[in-house]
Amino acid sequence: MQTIDVLIIGAGAAGLMCAIEAGKRGRSVLVLDHANKPGKKILMSGGGRCNFTNLKVSPDNFISHNPHFCRSALSRYTPSDFISLVEKHAIPYHEKTLGQLFCDHKSKDILNLLLTECHYVSANVQCNTEILSIKKNEPGFQVTTQQGTYQTSSLIIATGGLSIPTLGASAFGYKVAEQFGIKVWPTRAGLVPFTLHEPQKKYFESLPGVALNCEVSVQKKSFLEAMLFTHRGLSGPAMLQISSYWQAGDTLTVNLLPKQDLLALLQIAKNDKPNSSLKSVLQPLFPKRLLEIWLNDNNALQEYSLKALQKIAESFHSWQIKPNNTEGYRTAEVTLGGVDCDEISSKTFEAINVSNLYFIGEVLDVSGWLGGYNFQWAWASGFAAGQVV
Repeated sequence: MQTIDVLIIGAGAAGLMCAIEAGKRGRSVLVLDHANKPGKKILMSGGGRCNFTNLKVSPDNFISHNPHFCRSALSRYTPSDFISLVEKHAIPYHEKTLGQLFCDHKSKDILNLLLTECHYVSANVQCNTEILSIKKNEPGFQVTTQQGTYQTSSLIIATGGLSIPTLGASAFGYKVAEQFGIKVWPTRAGLVPFTLHEPQKKYFESLPGVALNCEVSVQKKSFLEAMLFTHRGLSGPAMLQISSYWQAGDTLTVNLLPKQDLLALLQIAKNDKPNSSLKSVLQPLFPKRLLEIWLNDNNALQEYSLKALQKIAESFHSWQIKPNNTEGYRTAEVTLGGVDCDEISSKTFEAINVSNLYFIGEVLDVSGWLGGYNFQWAWASGFAAGQVV
């Protein structure tokens, strides 16, 4: 049986960050993962370019039953701290939109950064390792794997959530929490595209690939970003963001022309060019394919009453759509819910009632918005736990 100071289960963003910080303190560190290579989710993130943080991170960008839990870690390890690490490794990056930072080249640059930092502090990463059992004992924990048994004084669970099962996602971390009597909030897919009911899909069957900016709202929450029609339903940043707040049965309100007053524009056009067709006035504002199914008629503007123009404007400004569901964990970027933060120390990430057991990253009931926030949570929670394990 091998003895190790710090045993981390999960070689993703949070686990590797924790390994680096624990290693800096002179602790012997081993990271185990059942996958065939580390950081699979890092590699596929951001379209292969890794949206590794956001310049404008605040606790308001996260969803949790305990909304204050994330404050401590986020304040102690900020986006500028990770940016400094990126610059130390001379990784070129750029701001894409809304403070989102991406690698200029490949996501592999971020994974290589983490593995290099692990190497600097002699933190070992071992893949293809299935965990068979975890037992609490006086020195800490005994972890049995297919490759052997390990005794550790600090056990860190960094196994992520259920999103994208093809990358090896599993409920392992939740099962560990339940094994030790720690509450787990029900989980569901977040940052995920919507599917539509069959009649809706048929009605919009000519629109896959059509994208436009919109403001989408539900449950008093709204996002102003791009929307994309797909073969299955609705996607794009706006829909992914709002999906984390949507509950089954909710109706989305979508403004297809945010920050403009369509009725005022139509009235001006009617006064200036009364013989112009409705479609010719709207064409500069909306994708052509959308207008083809959205408008029931295309008369000259002078033929429309004020009431008729109001109805047309309302159809664009307040489109009501009730999704059938989401695409689920298969395409979700995060898992909502998870290990109850009320049972975890926000400073150390140690389980309050189970000494030397820690939970970090997505396995916790903390989920960020789209745009680099979830990576920042991984860095911050991993850093915080790494100071004490």
